[in-house]
Amino acid sequence: MTILPAPDPLIDSNLRKKIYIFSGLGADESVFQRLDFSGFSPTFIKWIPPQDHEPIEQYASRLLDQIPTVNPTLIGLSFGGMMAVEVAKLIDTEKVVLLASAKTKREIPLYYRIAGQIGLDKLLPVRLLKSSGFLTNWFFGANHSSDKQILKQILLDTDPVFLKWAIRKILSWSNQTQIKNVVHIHGTSDRILPVNFVTCDLVVKNGGHLMTWNKAEQLNEMLRKHL
Repeated sequence: MTILPAPDPLIDSNLRKKIYIFSGLGADESVFQRLDFSGFSPTFIKWIPPQDHEPIEQYASRLLDQIPTVNPTLIGLSFGGMMAVEVAKLIDTEKVVLLASAKTKREIPLYYRIAGQIGLDKLLPVRLLKSSGFLTNWFFGANHSSDKQILKQILLDTDPVFLKWAIRKILSWSNQTQIKNVVHIHGTSDRILPVNFVTCDLVVKNGGHLMTWNKAEQLNEMLRKHL
């Protein structure tokens, strides 16, 4: 009887489709831990410190060092989706999957854009932006104890300098370029980026801004079909 050698995990990993994942604001990969990326080779993009008054386009170009693959597939959550769009304007991509995000400035609610024009975000103390409580939980759709705990941890771990910079970029985002090969998935109960402001391809019923965590089963089914 011939005994076949065990598969080399390194070779197996190299054969898997590579995907690059952008988290929201200062969050890390923990917000994706309930999503099933088995069969893929995921790389979670690390947020780097922004330079003073750095444009979002320049910041996106500095993230390219983390994406060596030709024609990569990008997945972006919330602000990470906007950053994935900016990256896709710089390189060819196979696909861009947006989760609870926006493709152009027209999908950012007008009241956010007005707040950005008058500099309202500059008046908000970082302590308030990083605080968790009833209002924060309501906005993010954190209804259960595990939702509230992961959201609290995300806010605690978020770098305050990056948080202020990213909020400013969201409120002043000027992108009007429609990138190709986009799959936009949005929750019907998203209170931060309401679904009626975006044109999406797929909806997650009752999904909020934290749907990668508390609607993971629905999202896994959708991602399996479209990655």
